[in-house]
Amino acid sequence: MGTTELRIAGFGGQGVVLAGMVIGNAATLHDGKFVTLTQSFGPEARGTTCSVQLIFSPEPILYPYLTQPDVLVVMSQDANERYGTDLKPGGLLLYEQDLIQPARLNHGTRHYGIPATRLAEELGRKVVLNMVMVGFVTALSELASAEAVRKAISSSVPRGTEPLNLAAFAKGYEYGQALHVDALTPA
Repeated sequence: MGTTELRIAGFGGQGVVLAGMVIGNAATLHDGKFVTLTQSFGPEARGTTCSVQLIFSPEPILYPYLTQPDVLVVMSQDANERYGTDLKPGGLLLYEQDLIQPARLNHGTRHYGIPATRLAEELGRKVVLNMVMVGFVTALSELASAEAVRKAISSSVPRGTEPLNLAAFAKGYEYGQALHVDALTPA
Protein backbone atom coordinates (compact mmCIF):
# COMPACT_ATOMS: atom_id res chain seq x y z
CA MET A 1 0.00 0.00 0.00
CA GLY A 2 1.28 3.44 -0.91
CA THR A 3 -0.02 6.71 0.48
CA THR A 4 -3.79 6.80 0.94
CA GLU A 5 -5.93 9.83 1.78
CA LEU A 6 -9.18 9.51 3.76
CA ARG A 7 -11.82 12.09 4.61
CA ILE A 8 -14.68 11.35 7.00
CA ALA A 9 -17.40 14.01 7.02
CA GLY A 10 -20.75 14.49 8.66
CA PHE A 11 -22.29 16.90 11.09
CA GLY A 12 -21.15 17.78 14.57
CA GLY A 13 -22.46 15.29 17.10
CA GLN A 14 -22.10 12.22 14.89
CA GLY A 15 -18.67 11.33 16.25
CA VAL A 16 -16.80 12.12 13.03
CA VAL A 17 -13.57 13.16 14.80
CA LEU A 18 -13.61 10.12 17.10
CA ALA A 19 -14.11 7.83 14.09
CA GLY A 20 -11.05 9.35 12.42
CA MET A 21 -9.00 9.15 15.60
CA VAL A 22 -9.87 5.46 16.05
CA ILE A 23 -8.87 4.53 12.49
CA GLY A 24 -5.73 6.67 12.69
CA ASN A 25 -4.70 5.24 16.07
CA ALA A 26 -5.30 1.71 14.82
CA ALA A 27 -3.12 2.22 11.76
CA THR A 28 -0.26 3.98 13.54
CA LEU A 29 -0.18 2.41 17.02
CA HIS A 30 -1.12 -1.15 16.12
CA ASP A 31 -0.35 -1.60 12.39
CA GLY A 32 2.91 0.41 12.28
CA LYS A 33 1.90 2.90 9.57
CA PHE A 34 2.57 6.61 9.49
CA VAL A 35 -0.61 8.68 9.82
CA THR A 36 -1.47 12.37 9.95
CA LEU A 37 -4.85 13.71 11.08
CA THR A 38 -6.34 17.16 10.64
CA GLN A 39 -9.87 18.22 11.45
CA SER A 40 -12.27 20.92 10.39
CA PHE A 41 -15.49 21.99 12.09
CA GLY A 42 -17.60 25.09 12.68
CA PRO A 43 -17.78 27.00 15.94
CA GLU A 44 -21.06 25.32 16.87
CA ALA A 45 -20.75 22.11 18.87
CA ARG A 46 -23.44 20.20 16.97
CA GLY A 47 -25.30 20.33 13.70
CA THR A 48 -22.78 21.91 11.32
CA THR A 49 -20.61 20.11 8.81
CA CYS A 50 -17.35 18.79 10.20
CA SER A 51 -14.67 16.56 8.79
CA VAL A 52 -11.50 14.77 9.67
CA GLN A 53 -8.75 14.15 7.14
CA LEU A 54 -6.17 11.39 7.45
CA ILE A 55 -3.17 10.40 5.37
CA PHE A 56 -1.78 6.86 5.70
CA SER A 57 1.66 5.91 4.46
CA PRO A 58 4.33 3.25 4.98
CA GLU A 59 6.86 6.11 5.11
CA PRO A 60 7.03 9.43 7.00
CA ILE A 61 4.50 11.97 5.71
CA LEU A 62 5.97 15.33 4.73
CA TYR A 63 2.74 17.23 3.97
CA PRO A 64 -0.15 16.62 6.39
CA TYR A 65 -3.07 17.99 4.31
CA LEU A 66 -5.27 16.14 1.87
CA THR A 67 -5.02 16.91 -1.80
CA GLN A 68 -7.76 14.56 -3.09
CA PRO A 69 -9.13 11.70 -0.98
CA ASP A 70 -8.86 8.10 -2.14
CA VAL A 71 -11.58 7.16 0.37
CA LEU A 72 -14.48 9.42 1.33
CA VAL A 73 -16.91 8.57 4.14
CA VAL A 74 -20.00 10.79 4.37
CA MET A 75 -22.57 10.65 7.15
CA SER A 76 -24.79 13.66 6.31
CA GLN A 77 -26.26 15.17 3.15
CA ASP A 78 -24.51 18.52 3.77
CA ALA A 79 -21.16 16.74 4.02
CA ASN A 80 -21.94 14.81 0.84
CA GLU A 81 -22.79 18.00 -1.03
CA ARG A 82 -19.68 19.77 0.26
CA TYR A 83 -17.13 16.96 -0.29
CA GLY A 84 -18.82 14.43 -2.59
CA THR A 85 -17.17 15.57 -5.80
CA ASP A 86 -13.68 15.84 -4.25
CA LEU A 87 -13.13 12.08 -4.40
CA LYS A 88 -10.26 10.91 -6.58
CA PRO A 89 -11.39 9.18 -9.82
CA GLY A 90 -11.56 5.47 -9.06
CA GLY A 91 -11.87 6.24 -5.36
CA LEU A 92 -14.08 4.65 -2.74
CA LEU A 93 -17.21 6.41 -1.44
CA LEU A 94 -18.80 4.99 1.73
CA TYR A 95 -22.00 6.63 2.93
CA GLU A 96 -24.89 6.45 5.38
CA GLN A 97 -27.52 5.26 2.92
CA ASP A 98 -30.57 6.44 4.89
CA LEU A 99 -29.30 10.03 5.09
CA ILE A 100 -27.47 10.53 1.79
CA GLN A 101 -28.19 10.75 -1.90
CA PRO A 102 -24.65 10.40 -3.32
CA ALA A 103 -23.35 13.43 -5.22
CA ARG A 104 -22.32 13.22 -8.84
CA LEU A 105 -19.60 10.57 -8.85
CA ASN A 106 -16.28 10.75 -10.67
CA HIS A 107 -15.56 8.13 -13.33
CA GLY A 108 -14.79 4.71 -11.93
CA THR A 109 -15.79 5.57 -8.36
CA ARG A 110 -16.79 2.59 -6.24
CA HIS A 111 -19.57 3.37 -3.80
CA TYR A 112 -21.26 1.46 -1.02
CA GLY A 113 -23.99 2.52 1.38
CA ILE A 114 -24.81 1.22 4.84
CA PRO A 115 -27.84 1.91 7.07
CA ALA A 116 -25.48 2.87 9.90
CA THR A 117 -28.05 4.78 11.94
CA ARG A 118 -30.53 1.88 11.81
CA LEU A 119 -27.83 -0.62 12.77
CA ALA A 120 -26.82 1.61 15.69
CA GLU A 121 -30.46 1.92 16.77
CA GLU A 122 -30.71 -1.90 16.78
CA LEU A 123 -28.02 -1.79 19.47
CA GLY A 124 -30.12 0.69 21.43
CA ARG A 125 -27.93 3.79 20.94
CA LYS A 126 -27.99 5.84 17.75
CA VAL A 127 -24.84 7.62 18.93
CA VAL A 128 -22.65 4.62 17.98
CA LEU A 129 -23.34 5.06 14.27
CA ASN A 130 -19.75 6.35 14.03
CA MET A 131 -18.39 2.99 15.17
CA VAL A 132 -20.72 1.22 12.71
CA MET A 133 -19.10 3.38 10.01
CA VAL A 134 -15.62 2.59 11.36
CA GLY A 135 -16.41 -1.12 10.96
CA PHE A 136 -17.70 -0.50 7.44
CA VAL A 137 -14.56 1.43 6.48
CA THR A 138 -12.34 -1.27 7.97
CA ALA A 139 -14.10 -4.01 6.00
CA LEU A 140 -13.95 -2.21 2.66
CA SER A 141 -10.51 -0.56 2.84
CA GLU A 142 -7.04 -1.63 3.82
CA LEU A 143 -6.34 1.37 6.00
CA ALA A 144 -6.14 -0.57 9.27
CA SER A 145 -6.62 -4.19 10.28
CA ALA A 146 -9.78 -5.23 12.13
CA GLU A 147 -7.80 -6.34 15.17
CA ALA A 148 -5.95 -3.02 15.32
CA VAL A 149 -9.25 -1.11 15.11
CA ARG A 150 -10.75 -3.20 17.92
CA LYS A 151 -7.76 -2.33 20.12
CA ALA A 152 -8.03 1.35 19.20
CA ILE A 153 -11.75 1.40 20.01
CA SER A 154 -11.13 -0.18 23.40
CA SER A 155 -8.57 2.49 24.28
CA SER A 156 -10.39 5.49 22.74
CA VAL A 157 -14.02 5.36 23.82
CA PRO A 158 -15.30 6.36 27.27
CA ARG A 159 -14.76 3.71 29.93
CA GLY A 160 -17.77 1.43 30.27
CA THR A 161 -18.90 1.92 26.65
CA GLU A 162 -16.35 -0.46 25.13
CA PRO A 163 -18.77 -3.41 24.67
CA LEU A 164 -21.38 -1.24 22.95
CA ASN A 165 -18.82 0.42 20.67
CA LEU A 166 -17.21 -2.92 19.79
CA ALA A 167 -20.65 -4.36 19.00
CA ALA A 168 -21.31 -1.37 16.71
CA PHE A 169 -17.94 -1.91 15.02
CA ALA A 170 -18.82 -5.60 14.52
CA LYS A 171 -22.17 -4.72 12.88
CA GLY A 172 -20.51 -2.34 10.41
CA TYR A 173 -17.65 -4.74 9.73
CA GLU A 174 -19.98 -7.67 9.04
CA TYR A 175 -22.14 -5.53 6.74
CA GLY A 176 -19.06 -4.38 4.83
CA GLN A 177 -17.59 -7.89 4.63
CA ALA A 178 -20.83 -9.14 3.05
CA LEU A 179 -20.70 -6.34 0.45
CA HIS A 180 -17.00 -6.94 -0.16
CA VAL A 181 -17.59 -10.64 -0.81
CA ASP A 182 -20.50 -9.84 -3.13
CA ALA A 183 -18.34 -7.32 -5.05
CA LEU A 184 -15.62 -9.94 -5.56
CA THR A 185 -18.00 -12.71 -6.65
CA PRO A 186 -18.32 -12.92 -10.47
CA ALA A 187 -21.87 -12.54 -11.81
